[in-house]
Formats: sequence, structure tokens, C-alpha cells
Amino acid sequence: MLVGLTGGIGSGKSTVAKMLAEFDDVVVYFADEEAKSLMNTSQEIRTQLIAEFTDEVYKDGLLNRPFLAGIVFRNEKKLKKLNTIVHPIVHKHLQDFIKTHENKDYILYENAILFENGSNRFCDKIITVTAPEMLRIQRVIERDNSTFEEVKNRINNQWSEEKKVLQSNYVIHNVDLTVVKAVLGKIHNKLTKS
Repeated sequence: MLVGLTGGIGSGKSTVAKMLAEFDDVVVYFADEEAKSLMNTSQEIRTQLIAEFTDEVYKDGLLNRPFLAGIVFRNEKKLKKLNTIVHPIVHKHLQDFIKTHENKDYILYENAILFENGSNRFCDKIITVTAPEMLRIQRVIERDNSTFEEVKNRINNQWSEEKKVLQSNYVIHNVDLTVVKAVLGKIHNKLTKS
């Protein structure tokens, strides 16, 4: 079973994913981390990114993330182009990961833009993590050393929490980790019984 886990930037979905990964027979595919890795290792992605964004998109052989972010988070067309380059290769990588772990109770597919890129279609169940917007912004500023404006731009490029919640099987409000842990235990029990 493939369980999608999503939430807006700063919602704490990675924290929730790590908590779920502590259960036996659960494995997590972190889409963002895998995409970053593939952008550095896949020749197919590298060739297309250079063609679209110039050779400045790589610096010392590695993806120049500040350069790329400076373009795509200010230009919706460029962001869509980036996604059309990266997502098909990440999706194939996910399919290989699923085959390797099909003996698990479920595979947790952590993806910030699960709905935005249509990956929700492949999930059996979906969990959305939410948190108040100002808390999310504060978390990202502290985590990434970003500015308020940079975080707001990224939030504005994602679906609203309300829209995600409407299409989810489970919702976790990530403000108090003790409460989150208790809720996750209940969700895990339901998922392993289904």
C-alpha cells in the first residue's frame, strides 16, 4: 500500500514521516531528498536543466540550488518546466523503490507537492500535515535561513492547506508533538488493518 504524506512548507511533514518510520514494516520515500539527489546524479536531468536554465544551474559539478530557486519561485512557467523535467524521473525511481519494498505494511511517500504534481493519483491513502501559517513561516526561516518574502513565495506556489485537507483521508495538525504522536499511532493502526 502506498500512503501519500503531504503538507505545505514548514508544516512538519518530514518530522511526521520520521515518526511513522519508527513503526515496524514501514518505509519512507522522501520525494524532495530523492529529487535533489537525482538532480545531481541523473545525466538526463542535468542535460535538460542546463538546456532550460543555462550551465549556471550547476556549480562545481553540483546543482546550484540558490540560482535555480531564484528563478523558479518567481516564475510559475519556469517552475512548471522544472517539474516536467524532474518529476517523471523521480516517479520512475519511486516505482523501483515500491517494487523493492512491496513486502512492507505500507510505503510512506512524503511529497510536498503531492497534489500539485498529480502524484496523489498513485496513493491508496493520503495524510496531510497542517500548522498555522505564521508557525510554518517561522520554522522555515529558522531552518533555511530564508527571508519572510522567500517563504511566502514558496507558500504561494503550493496548494492551500484547505484544498489539500478536502482530498485527504487523514489530517494531522502539527503544533504539539505529543498530540501528533498519539494521532499517528491511531492512523498507523487503521492503515495496517486496511
